[in-house]
Amino acid sequence: MQNEFRDIVIIGAGPSGSVAAGYLQKQNASIIVLEKQKFPRFAIGESLLPRCMDNFEEAGFINILRDQGFQKKTGARFIRNNEIAEFDFSKKFGKGWDWTWQVPRADFDKVLTDNLISRGVDIKFETEVISVVYIGNLWHIKTISATGEKTEMTCKFIIDSSGNGRVLAKQLALEAPPKIYQHSSIFTHINETSRPKGIEGSLITFEIINTETWFWYIPFSNGDSSLGFVGPNSWLQQFIGNSEEIFKKMLQKTNYYKSRFDNYPLIFQPVKLRNISKNVKYTYGNGFVLTGNSAEFLDPVFSSGVAFATESGLLAAKLALREVTGEKVDWANEYEKYIKKGIDVFSTYVKEWYSGKLQEIFFHPKPSPQIKEQICAVLAGYVWNNHNPFVRNHERILGHVYKIVENEKIL
Repeated sequence: MQNEFRDIVIIGAGPSGSVAAGYLQKQNASIIVLEKQKFPRFAIGESLLPRCMDNFEEAGFINILRDQGFQKKTGARFIRNNEIAEFDFSKKFGKGWDWTWQVPRADFDKVLTDNLISRGVDIKFETEVISVVYIGNLWHIKTISATGEKTEMTCKFIIDSSGNGRVLAKQLALEAPPKIYQHSSIFTHINETSRPKGIEGSLITFEIINTETWFWYIPFSNGDSSLGFVGPNSWLQQFIGNSEEIFKKMLQKTNYYKSRFDNYPLIFQPVKLRNISKNVKYTYGNGFVLTGNSAEFLDPVFSSGVAFATESGLLAAKLALREVTGEKVDWANEYEKYIKKGIDVFSTYVKEWYSGKLQEIFFHPKPSPQIKEQICAVLAGYVWNNHNPFVRNHERILGHVYKIVENEKIL
C-alpha cells in the first residue's frame, strides 16, 4: 500500500475545494486534492453570485474563467402571476462585483481543476476516502481508486470540501437536523434553440407556483438551459409517473413559462433530490474543517450554495495554512462565527421567502429604491457587509418592512 504525506489534504475538487487549492498553491503549500468522481461530471448549483467573483479572483482563477465565454449574469428576476420583480446587481448597495456567471457546472468545475493541474496541484480523481483516523496530531486517510488501488495518506490538516458527499460529516458522525424546511428538488436541462433575445439570457428567473413552491430558469451561453422545481415534499409527491412525465406535469403548473418548453426534448431524465437542506453539529475540530455543502446547505432559492462554498473554502485555506505553519488559530471566531454570520443572514431571507413575507416585499408595486438596493446587495451575496442595514439587522428590518407593506394594503 502506497503512503503519501502532505501538510493539507483537500477532499473534493468542486468550487470550494478548488478555491482552497488555488489559494494554497499560490502560497506554495504542501497539498493534495482527493476527488471521488472523474471530471467533467454533472453538478447542480449553476447560477453564481457576484460575491463568488472576489473569491475566484483571490484564488487565481478570474482570468482563465473570463476566457471561457460563460453566460454573464447581471441580476435576478422573480415572477408571480402577472407581477415581476427584477434586481439589477449594478444597482446594489455598497461595493463589490456587479455581475457573475451562469455555468454548466461540468464545464466550469473542469476549467478550475485543469487550471490547478497546470499550476502543479496534485489532484487524484476517482479516489474515494474510505476511512479517516486522527492519531498523534496527524490524520491517517485511507483511499481506494476506481481501479481498486488502495492508498494511505498522512496529513496535518483536512479541508473537507466534499459537498453532497459529506465525507467527514459521515465519517465523524457530525450530521445534524437542517434549519430550513424539508424541501425537495427536481431538475433537468434542455437545448433551447430559439431562446428569446434580450434580458432573458442574462438573468436567473424564479417563478412562484405557490408560496412554498417555485420554478427556476437558468440560461447558459452554449444554448442549454437549466430548469427545475423546488417545493415541499408533499407538493412533489402529488405527481404520478416516471420522472419525465412528472416534470412535464409540473411545467403545466407554471404561468409565465407554461408551454414555452413543450417542443424541447430533455437532455437527461429529470433528477430528484430529496430533503436538500443539510446541517452539521460543528464545522471544525482538531485538524479539520468543513466547507460549503459538506457543512451546511440552506436552500437553492437565492443561489447561495457556491457563494458559501467559495467563501468558506478560501477562508478555511487561509486558516489551515496558518495552523500547519505553527500559528494558533481561533477557529470559533475566525471561521465558524464568520461563516455563521453570513448563513444566518441568508437563513432569514430563505425563511421569510417561504413564509411569504419576503415575496410581498419583492412585489410591492412602488418599491423604495434605497430598500431595493440594500436587498439587492444581499441577493448578490454580500452578506457580511455590516454597513447594510438589511445585513446588520436582517431579521428585525425584514419584519418591519413587511408590516409597512401590509399596512399600505389596508389604507
